[in-house]
Amino acid sequence: MIVYTVGTFDRLHVGHLRLLEHSQKLGCVVAAGVASDRVVQSYKPNKPVIPLEQRMQRRRALRFVDAVMPYYDLEYGSGCRTVAADIFVVGEAWGNKAHNFAVEAHMMDQGGEIGKVQSDLRTASTQIKQTVKAQPARTLAVAV
Repeated sequence: MIVYTVGTFDRLHVGHLRLLEHSQKLGCVVAAGVASDRVVQSYKPNKPVIPLEQRMQRRRALRFVDAVMPYYDLEYGSGCRTVAADIFVVGEAWGNKAHNFAVEAHMMDQGGEIGKVQSDLRTASTQIKQTVKAQPARTLAVAV
């Protein structure tokens, strides 16, 4: 079974690891699609902090991932076709957008399935960013 999942994967956190580890449990090959900056900016207010090539390199270093590829359009069916995915894995926060419905229809037409990973909102990138921003500024004394 070939499993395909996607994400921005900007700041690696435990939620990403859970997604990829769960994907590995579902199949023998895990392919991860990494969103280009342009794709991310089409649905998020900010571009990624980490450049695409570095985000891909970090995914390649994980033992859960067998293949990594970028995607340049906000659609997932072509990635599923490229890797011949049997299962497309998404996070629990999977939304009701046209591109989501399209890949669900593609997977059903191909006899594949959609796998969902239960997520913990405390580990979501948005929550992590908000927590960091809420930290009070501190001045550190440096001994000379």
